[in-house]
This record gives sequence, C-alpha cells and structure tokens, in this order.
Amino acid sequence: MRYRVRHTTHYRYSEEVLHSHQLLHLVPRPVPYQECLEHAIHISPGGYRRRDDVDAFGNPLSRIEIAQRHRRLEVRAEMEIEVHPRPPLNASDSLPWERVVASLSYWATPPARESLDACRFRHESPYVRVKSLFSVYAADAFTAGRPVLEASYALMTKLNREFRYAPGETTIATPLSEILEKRRGVCQDFAHLMIACLRSRGLAARYVSGYVRRLQQSGTCATHAWVAVYCPPFGWVELDPTNNVRVSTDHVAIAWGRDFGDVSPLRGVILGGGSHELAVDVSVESLDGKREASAKLAPAEITRENGSPTAAH
Repeated sequence: MRYRVRHTTHYRYSEEVLHSHQLLHLVPRPVPYQECLEHAIHISPGGYRRRDDVDAFGNPLSRIEIAQRHRRLEVRAEMEIEVHPRPPLNASDSLPWERVVASLSYWATPPARESLDACRFRHESPYVRVKSLFSVYAADAFTAGRPVLEASYALMTKLNREFRYAPGETTIATPLSEILEKRRGVCQDFAHLMIACLRSRGLAARYVSGYVRRLQQSGTCATHAWVAVYCPPFGWVELDPTNNVRVSTDHVAIAWGRDFGDVSPLRGVILGGGSHELAVDVSVESLDGKREASAKLAPAEITRENGSPTAAH
C-alpha cells in the first residue's frame, strides 16, 4: 500500500513569541516493512534553524529554533510512504510467556543481546504504571504455559471487547487505573493500558505512534497509536487493541518509545506568547484507489496529539 500523509499543526498566540524551541517526531521511522519515498517539513515563520537528529530509541527527530518574533506557528509535514505486508505468524509457535519473562530477567549473567534491548520497554514509564491491578486484569489471557503471542492476542481482544472508544472523555493526565475502572478512552488509552498489563506481567512492550488508513472504530481521526510486544522467536509483533488486529498495511509507523511522552509529534518551549489556540489537521490518502481518512482534531484530541500545550518558559 502506498499513502500520502499530510499532518499540519497550527498555533495562534495572543502575544508575540520572542523565542521558540520545538522537537518534532514527524519523519517516518525507517523499518524493513515500510519505505518513505518522499518527505518534507514546512514551517512558518521562516528564518528558523533546523537540526535533524536521532533520539534515544532510534527515531528520527528534528530540532527547530525560531529566534524571530511571531504570533503564529505552523508546522506541516507531507510524506509519501509505501507499506509492505508482514509475514504470517503462527501464534502458537511463540515461546511460553513465562519463558519470555525469565529471558528478560537479570540473574547471574545479563540477558542475551536481543532481550537486553527489549528490557528498556519492560519497566514503568511516565504514562505507564506497573501495578498488580493491571496484572490481575490480564490474568485470564496469561494462563500457565500459554505462548506469549497467543496470550497477547487474547489480551488485545479482551480490551477491544470490554472498553468503549470515547473521544473527549479522557486526557493525557487521566490515570490508567481510572481508565481501567471506567472502561472507556481513545487509542492512546487502549495502547497505554495494554502496555501496562504486559509490563505488569513482566513482559516488554513499547508504544508506537503513527497513522492509520482505516478510520478508527468510532470514525475519528487518522492519527493513531498501537502496541509492539516482544515475542521470541518472532521478535517484536505490533498489535492494535483499538481495532483488534495485528498491524499490517493499514498502519504507518512514525516513532516508538516507552509511552506517548517519548514520541509526541510536536513538543516545545517558548518565551512569551501569552495564551494560545491550537489546531491539528491530518489526512491519510491511499494512492491505491481506496478511501482517504482525514480529520480536524477536536480540542480534547489535540492535547493528546501534541502532548502538553506548548509551555511559556
């Protein structure tokens, strides 16, 4: 599948911004199953400095500095991407989940190299707590001796069945324990909660941010989040609990990390600016003749899209 994606973020400030620093995760991550054919980032006002870098998780990162005074900031990313199918997997051929937990544990010797890298995604992170209540919630999926991918599929299906997609009812600050209690949220909540359940069982799971061609189950926007689970001998397998599917050619990955905080599309600090208004517009167009997913994000979703509002500093 080939896609054209446009992601526009627009800030309007009540007072002049004197200086601005922004971090952008808007360049697709290079991975074997997708190829970025074209990419451009347009920023207004002009006259900015840009330095392209790679973050601690291997994601492309752009650092932007705007030293001139401005009342508006627009960042528009445009890209054309080709996504290839993943090979089929037999979930029953993955290792028992208890063996995977043991492989991620430090005993007399460090874990094997591939497991050592996965250990970065095993522990608690700012938006994902490791708690017994998440382990208990996942217990019926992780029965004794069950293959880890099979158990992860069962957990994904359980989340999809028992939780309602409900835009605007949660924020980035809503604790996962509250989301578990109320059984509603958006794709970010589905992903964070599934990661919390997996890590609370001692497994490694990471947060993946990107876009989806098919509209989400309630018909919202084209930005999306899902989960990657460490499943030897297959390595990392990506699962989408919001739509209850293994990730394939409908998904475009931009970045991955421990949770949303590591991969926010745009985050920064400013000097001045006063209050601000924020608008985000995203479109995902299939170039293979299939339908386009697009949306202007509602205010509650914009905060989740870009993380905390750009801070006066």
